[in-house]
Amino acid sequence: MGKNVLFIGGSPCSGKSTVAEKMAKEYGAFYFKVDDHLDELIKTAAQQGNPVCRKIRQLSSDEIWMRDPEIQCREEFRIYSEIAPYLFNRIHEINADRIITEGAAYTPEVMKNHETGSYIVILAAPEFQMTQYKKREWVSRILADCSEKEAAFGNWMQRDILFARQVKSDCVRLGIPYLMNDGAQSIDRFYQSVKDALGLERGSDNEALFVEEQGRNGRDCGKSKDKTDGIL
Repeated sequence: MGKNVLFIGGSPCSGKSTVAEKMAKEYGAFYFKVDDHLDELIKTAAQQGNPVCRKIRQLSSDEIWMRDPEIQCREEFRIYSEIAPYLFNRIHEINADRIITEGAAYTPEVMKNHETGSYIVILAAPEFQMTQYKKREWVSRILADCSEKEAAFGNWMQRDILFARQVKSDCVRLGIPYLMNDGAQSIDRFYQSVKDALGLERGSDNEALFVEEQGRNGRDCGKSKDKTDGIL
């Protein structure tokens, strides 16, 4: 890819965006948020004949959210696999030497086939995930057309819990570094935990900005006994 790129994957509402925004500001990197381009990427993949992306674009809100969460979870992984080539093309087209990009789309299975840049995963503990989702004003918009909004929201939460569980399992299997955010750390402490896991030094003058430590196994390193506000 010829760029200095840091990929942050993980489960939804785990703090990926907050970490990426802070890191991009500190190191003077371009920030690419996958969620801002997800609909376009799914549309492109569907137009190119990818079956799951084609299917999801044709479903109603009830058909999406009232399904078994396990089915939703499996399809989420398949969607991310289908959009991966178009996503990486978008990253390649960015006119910047340093890029920080984050999104659930960067699953361990996707990233193992694209060995470029540095990669870390941030996962949300179930209770923390639920708390953060309830703060998101866009949740009600997404579920606006569902006939049973409470049940749909419950399925959504269970889907993402299953997603986080599978990503964690894949990280352990593949030796990918991950952090579990349970909200016990402050934003600044958790941010520092991510930097420590990546071996990053402070400041934007470091040419080897995103250096991936070799031989690091996936591990929980985002918990604290101190009860403070977690990443939003």
